[in-house]
Amino acid sequence: MAAVLCVGLTTLDVTQRVESFPDPGQKIRSLDAVLSPGGPAANAARAVAALGGTSSLLTALGADALGEFVRVSLEPVQVTAVTGTTPVSMVVVRDADGERTVVSRNASVPVEAPDLSGLLEGVDVVLLDGHHDGLVIPVAQQAKARGLPVVLDAGSWKPVLDHLLPLVDVAACSSGFERSDAEVHSYGVPLVIRTHGARPVTWSRNGSSGEVSVPAVEVVDTNGAGDVWHGAYAYALASGAEPVAAIGFASEAAAVRVGAVGDWVERLARWQDSRSGSTSC
Repeated sequence: MAAVLCVGLTTLDVTQRVESFPDPGQKIRSLDAVLSPGGPAANAARAVAALGGTSSLLTALGADALGEFVRVSLEPVQVTAVTGTTPVSMVVVRDADGERTVVSRNASVPVEAPDLSGLLEGVDVVLLDGHHDGLVIPVAQQAKARGLPVVLDAGSWKPVLDHLLPLVDVAACSSGFERSDAEVHSYGVPLVIRTHGARPVTWSRNGSSGEVSVPAVEVVDTNGAGDVWHGAYAYALASGAEPVAAIGFASEAAAVRVGAVGDWVERLARWQDSRSGSTSC
């Protein structure tokens, strides 16, 4: 079974669905409110598990009720959490088109990595999101030493990336990532991928480049879609897919996410079951 270790940020998401975003100072009534785990690494780990992979997560959580709620909600992901804080993200999703706005504290407390030898045993791919410097750097170093593929979820530039990018095999960047593909390659990254929402995903490697179209789908919720893309991409690599060929699978999984309201994990699992011919629910 494909095994992926996701390392980085976990949050508690408070998601409210609204007819329209409020103006400054305005009070509005939401259509729905949901509490769930969030954050790039945690969402990616949930996606890996939903797709049928062995999913583990190294992150930081508070030793409190919020942290315990998140940990329980992440099952069946195998969670290793160092003591820190549990950041809370306030997510507002517009009902008409699934567009979202997020306010989050992110990783605000320095943390140190635990013993990593057991965590990396049996892992096929390591996925990092650039949060929690004290976790992502030592994991990337040890993964590199073991010859494990290292994938970076590069949503935005962070100072730690100066040290992390030389250890990365695949940098999967958002359209708004502040460094060009050439600049990312200059760190020694062999494959640079860039997602562009509903437009084709572009890639460059060894002087070659190309693009991969994404499925057309009715968008109802974009929150966490990029995280699902990265988790699905890492899962595909761990399953033996060629790195460029894995882009199409990841985009199909992300399309399932943006087409789902509510429990996207179950929806993604059902989609994967249908692909494999399974009749399980």
